[in-house]
Amino acid sequence: MDSSNSRKAPRLTAPKGACDSHIHFYNATFPSAPTALMMPPDAWVDEYRSLQKRLNLERVVIVQPTTYGMDNSCQLAAMKALGENARGVMVADTSTSDAELDRLTRLGVRGARFHMLPGGAVPWDIMEEVAARVHNFGWHIQLQMNGREFPEREAMLKRLPGRLVVDHVGRFMGPVPTDDPAFKVLLRFLETGRCWVKLSAPYESSVSGAPDWADVAPEARALAKAAPERMLWASNWPHPGQKKRPDEADLLDLLLDWVDDETVRNKILTDNPAELYGF
Repeated sequence: MDSSNSRKAPRLTAPKGACDSHIHFYNATFPSAPTALMMPPDAWVDEYRSLQKRLNLERVVIVQPTTYGMDNSCQLAAMKALGENARGVMVADTSTSDAELDRLTRLGVRGARFHMLPGGAVPWDIMEEVAARVHNFGWHIQLQMNGREFPEREAMLKRLPGRLVVDHVGRFMGPVPTDDPAFKVLLRFLETGRCWVKLSAPYESSVSGAPDWADVAPEARALAKAAPERMLWASNWPHPGQKKRPDEADLLDLLLDWVDDETVRNKILTDNPAELYGF
């Protein structure tokens, strides 16, 4: 894997307190789950710290990857190493006790992840029950799915208590026009005031590809215009499953294309994640 320090600085100057709201850690000392589709190379705390320095980032949200299934221990170890500027989004199911949810909350966990693509550990049919449980601890639901399926899930997702955080510009596979019925569902979620979207990982859905992922840009711009106060930015480091690793400086600089106003960009990087994750 490329050394972060060998790469360029971004054109965008991140403000003080800037947050990367979605990354994963991998370490071969933690066993992968039977459900895992891949075990990426080790990507650990020192390497991520060098990326933070290059991009001028201070805060980070560590998200449980599908590689480890229901075992959050790898991500929790990384959270502990990174200290008070780290928060977590982990997995929980109907067997997770209130005592464990309380423990995780005290460690800095603020959300329960539902990855509804191959390899995900938690199924749709328990989402409402889990959402009700974790809502008692102030957690949100973080959702990654093919955004083209939003219409069939709209009613259930609107019933969830608390906040819903949608990954990767909605991850419409492939991208859709902003007047597409599925995209309009995501806009309706934003209208509730309880939905947040991560402007991240355009490569997970783009057909047009690097360097500008032009087919994702209209979606990102429309979402940022609809609810700038509930947009987040993330690097998705270390880009699991990507054969060619993108430069995170380029991913940060996408905000220059997707969001015209510097004040709004700064809020996306600082105030918005501070509110959602409790920094």
